[in-house]
Amino acid sequence: MNCKTILTSVSMFVLLYTHAQQTNAPKFGKGIFNLVGKDSTWSMKMGARMQFLATAEWDSNKDGLYNPSSSMLVRRARLKFNGFAFSPKLKYKIELGLSNRDISGASEHTGNAPRYILDAFIKWNFHQNFELWFGQTKLPGNRERVISSANMQLVDRSLLNKRFNIDRDMGVQLRHHFNLSDKFIVREALAFSQGEGRNVTVGNLGGHQYTAHLEFLPFGKFEGKGDYVGGDLKREQTPKLAIGMSYDFNNNAVKTRSNQGTYMVNDEGYYQTNISTFFMDAMFKYKGFSFMGEYSYRNAKDPIAKNSDGTPTGEIVQVGSGLNLQSGYLFAKNWEVSSRFTNISLDKNITGKGTENQYTLGLSKYIVGHKLKVQTDISYLDIATATNQLMYRLQVDIHL
Repeated sequence: MNCKTILTSVSMFVLLYTHAQQTNAPKFGKGIFNLVGKDSTWSMKMGARMQFLATAEWDSNKDGLYNPSSSMLVRRARLKFNGFAFSPKLKYKIELGLSNRDISGASEHTGNAPRYILDAFIKWNFHQNFELWFGQTKLPGNRERVISSANMQLVDRSLLNKRFNIDRDMGVQLRHHFNLSDKFIVREALAFSQGEGRNVTVGNLGGHQYTAHLEFLPFGKFEGKGDYVGGDLKREQTPKLAIGMSYDFNNNAVKTRSNQGTYMVNDEGYYQTNISTFFMDAMFKYKGFSFMGEYSYRNAKDPIAKNSDGTPTGEIVQVGSGLNLQSGYLFAKNWEVSSRFTNISLDKNITGKGTENQYTLGLSKYIVGHKLKVQTDISYLDIATATNQLMYRLQVDIHL
């Protein structure tokens, strides 16, 4: 089924439903519709969201700015379906990406398959606090990646996420949580996945990927799941803190960034090496103030891709570390000022790349929370071995 057929089918369904149920439609931001079967054995909620982004960039040196460029695009356009089937203990989610940025990345290595599907998985609460997930979704990696792109504090995620995140993959996840006290919550997650990212149809080219995550919430739950939402829009009345750590091992990985990046092709097919990635992060919120910090580290058994005769292919695993610190304060009438500092330190002896430091200042107006907002930020990128850059962005986000 191609994209045009999908859009036509969904559009016809939405039009027919809204014509029949105009007076029962959910309020803004709560989805386009929310259906429950007459016998309460199934439900479906549908949502849609769009992000419109304008960007201006300049190169920079001691003499000033030069080489300007600009772009305007639909950064994200997505449809989301979720609900339960047969029992509330069996939930599902489907999320489709329709913009060019959402579906880009298909290649001969993945079977040239369309990349419309972002998430497609089920969650089974099979015993007490245990959940089994099966399908394609985000791995339990760094906090910034797990936060939805609809709920970000700044226009987009940081350079740390761009260089080190492990994104989505196809596989199985086991999740659990328990209380150490009335407030102190511990969450655990284990994942076994294919190891090559989303929408791969040609089978497993390398080994498999194993991910473990542990998280502590010493002061109890955040309001509105705010530990995975940018900014303190709920204005927490008591301090809330979440501390998480993840370890990911990709056995015989064939990509330069674990299950992300470019394929390491050689004269025998694909170069394979073991890649390990470690994350540690924290989220703190209190009365409109928020802080998020992340650290990442990636290593590989042999990061330089080689042919059978030992000559390098030119592809290199992006080993090194990253640090991301960001904070913000939500003022009256839901205006927020935020800032971010990101440091990327790839191993120069292996990758040939120097240190990058990016400084970002942002301003957001939350009209209906994250469901309708206008965000703008300006960033200065200081690159040790290349030309520095200045970037300005303006984005409008609407989520039905």
